[in-house]
Amino acid sequence: MTDTASPTPERRGGTPIGHRAAARLDRLPPSRWHRRLTLVVGIGAFFDLYEIFLGGVLAAVLAGQWHLGHTAKSWVIAAGFLGMFVGANVLSVLADRFGRRRMFLVNLAGYSLFSLLSAGAPDLSWLLPLRFLAGLGLGAELVLVDTYLAEFLPRAVRGRYIAWAYTVGFVGVPVAALLGAHLVAAHRLLGIEGWRWLLVAGALGAGFLQLMRRQLPESPRWLAVQGRGAEAERIVAGLEERVARESGGSLPSVPETETVPERKVPLAEMFRGCYRRRTVMWWLFQVLQTVGYYGFGSLAPVVLTAKGHTVTESLLYAALSFCGYPVGSALSIPLIDRIERRTLIIASALGIAGCGLAFGFATAPWAVVTFGFLLTVCSNIFSNAFHVYQTELFPTGLRSSAIGIAYSLSRLTSVVLPFVALTVLSDLGPAAVFTGSAGLMLLLCLDVALLGPRTTGRSLERI
Repeated sequence: MTDTASPTPERRGGTPIGHRAAARLDRLPPSRWHRRLTLVVGIGAFFDLYEIFLGGVLAAVLAGQWHLGHTAKSWVIAAGFLGMFVGANVLSVLADRFGRRRMFLVNLAGYSLFSLLSAGAPDLSWLLPLRFLAGLGLGAELVLVDTYLAEFLPRAVRGRYIAWAYTVGFVGVPVAALLGAHLVAAHRLLGIEGWRWLLVAGALGAGFLQLMRRQLPESPRWLAVQGRGAEAERIVAGLEERVARESGGSLPSVPETETVPERKVPLAEMFRGCYRRRTVMWWLFQVLQTVGYYGFGSLAPVVLTAKGHTVTESLLYAALSFCGYPVGSALSIPLIDRIERRTLIIASALGIAGCGLAFGFATAPWAVVTFGFLLTVCSNIFSNAFHVYQTELFPTGLRSSAIGIAYSLSRLTSVVLPFVALTVLSDLGPAAVFTGSAGLMLLLCLDVALLGPRTTGRSLERI
């Protein structure tokens, strides 16, 4: 398994080594290396939901401190999502061109820098553009998490380990929400307003994670598609040696039937053949899922204040509800490789619709927290299932771009959502907001049931 410099790709058994990288990675037994990789990559999922929570907090707090009107509050929530829309489109396409690792080193660095600058914003005219730029850096984070892990993890544990990655990230969310409630209630810490400390915390956490990610290797699957078989071979051979040492035995052989050549794929391929149907299905999905999943996380503090609770009470109830995110993520782990992804997505989406309706009509604090908790449990079973599912819909040469462009539609929907939802909230009340959300989740179920392919347990190259 030694690598030698050569102007043409090496061959083993008549097949270019780069083309066998996928099959060699898929047949590896899961190891400590795979678990460490899952941990380091998965922590990044925390910042995505942290930002969703933060938008709602800032809107609720700054409405009083800066005397913001209805439209201004909507922009506080929407600015970060607008940046994520641009970032998801740009950085995910660049990840297919320049590599997954390089974009990992770019995206959170930008988020960290502009979040830190946002903490010093003197007024709304500074805060909104800085929040947009922070969102731009974060836009492709989950796209890269999904793509990178899917391309390294053996297919037998792909779903389960990606679910673990999100569980690791989401454990921090209720902690951050409780911290946020404490900081906002304290008003000032060391002479600095509490909401500014939330931005500083996000910036410092992302900066530390970037240092950890500098040691990550590039995806051998991506290298093979780029014709860089020697580099792919070097990484795969090193990983095989490491796993063999950890397992203390020989590795399974690579079935020849699993050797499927990958190639560069033009972006237009998304709209041809079987991929056209998948693209249409996933674009519709991303628009619809935003209302059910991201809508609750970003709007919960504002909805609770509209129900008559104080800002501090609203943040506390939201924090308790958010405890369901890591619980739901953990519950998805034993389910995600046993139940067909498509089926699990539909079942959990129905749970989101039902619990959302109950939350919208709830008035007593115990009911608000209970149904909010159950909604977030369903949300992260749903989220983990669809994050695995989307990595399985497109080939390696197109994977990051196709996922990122579809994902950006969810961010664009998130930009529009506060303006629509807050208007409905003001005119018709919380129950109307969640009734509309439930209807859209039912449409999502039909979309996936009618257009989505089966993927569970199959090689990425053969789906």
